[in-house]
Amino acid sequence: MNTIDQLDGIELTTEKEDLVCYSYDSSIAAPEIPRAVAWPRSTEQVVRLVKYASAHNISLIPRGAGTGMAGSSVPVATECIVVSFEKMRKMIEVDTKNMTVVVEPGILNATLQRELRVLGFFYPPDPASLNISTIGGNVATNAGGPRAVKYGVTRDYVMEIEAVTADGSVINAGGRTHKRAVGYDLRNLLVGSEGTLALSTRIRLRILPLPEDVITLLVIFKDLEAAGTAVTKILSSNVIPRTMELMDRLSIEAVENYKSTGLPHDAEALLLIELDGHSAAIQKEAESVVDMCSALGGEAIVAEDENARELLWEARRSISPALYHIKPSKINEDIVVPRDKIPAVLRDIRKLSEETGTRIISFGHAGDGNLHVNIMTDKNNPEEYRQGLSIVKKLFEITLGYRGSISGEHGIGITKAPYLDMEIKSREMELMRGIKKVFDPSGMLNPGKIFC
Repeated sequence: MNTIDQLDGIELTTEKEDLVCYSYDSSIAAPEIPRAVAWPRSTEQVVRLVKYASAHNISLIPRGAGTGMAGSSVPVATECIVVSFEKMRKMIEVDTKNMTVVVEPGILNATLQRELRVLGFFYPPDPASLNISTIGGNVATNAGGPRAVKYGVTRDYVMEIEAVTADGSVINAGGRTHKRAVGYDLRNLLVGSEGTLALSTRIRLRILPLPEDVITLLVIFKDLEAAGTAVTKILSSNVIPRTMELMDRLSIEAVENYKSTGLPHDAEALLLIELDGHSAAIQKEAESVVDMCSALGGEAIVAEDENARELLWEARRSISPALYHIKPSKINEDIVVPRDKIPAVLRDIRKLSEETGTRIISFGHAGDGNLHVNIMTDKNNPEEYRQGLSIVKKLFEITLGYRGSISGEHGIGITKAPYLDMEIKSREMELMRGIKKVFDPSGMLNPGKIFC
């Protein structure tokens, strides 16, 4: 293992195999090969890395587990060091009285969930990649997940962030209290900033007691738009599910061909709905949901036990890997629209697929209007890939036409940067660039991300 001058004591490599492996994430972004990869184990080591990089005009690329879908952790210049936080993975403090936990950024979401469950608590944000994605990466992109419809996204649970800025200073944004109204909210500014403003080294999160009971429903629809209508009907009632996931016919087929889980082959759409809370209350809510779905032609099945519930969630989480068996370089977009526009958007996406002759597969968090739209294409076929990229802009035009947003939880990174001005006006863009300049005057922290 080679070291770079002045960084003795920090685990670091310049071996080509490592450099290549740490240059990619889960997106379609084409990377540059970095100069080195570093694995800090403390805030002090992150400070040393930042000061070294600043003194030698080297960029730093913060990285969690590389599960990002927008290229947020992909190097865009060779004069850079990838800073992997995977070895800063401790759970430092659990305060059950105040319902908070302090963690290092490299801890896996699923690890945190398991540790808290033993204590009778849980951390609500649960991205589909929870088994391999880190809390630091989740914070960097403001990750969501199926439970966001009831509990919100990562930003709603971050209380305090210790971070290192571009000049090597250590700042604390936020605090220990559940309410705070002192000055500008730097904490919320750092959440979702994709490592472009500072490098997070400790994070305080809010946690909640485990619910008494959970009921899981699988609702089968013969009509895609009816499934979308069911979403808006349920959410406009007095029922608030903790999850409401949608799978269209093509995503169902993809999962069953990849890993048979018993999903119905003749469905046009499925809704995976979960309710949690007191047993008697959610039993009544479940009956109400079944009635509303039945009125729209939906057939509901109740998961009988934990194993049945987990099998359904395994199917949902298998969608993304299953799609790679259809096309090797799918383009995955995570649009979000007002919930009442879901039926119309699903109709328009299907029409776009028919008009272009390109298979487009939709699934996602229908409960908060966040759909994962997958344009199935192959980089090895240049013409096909160009068409896939042209469909992205059309998809965003449809989304913005319904007052939606081009990203619900993946962030902007590299892949969505060319489309940012479709949504963000010039004055707002100017303010954002100004914020970046204040935090990072030389542009050394994760350059090339968010802004083209």
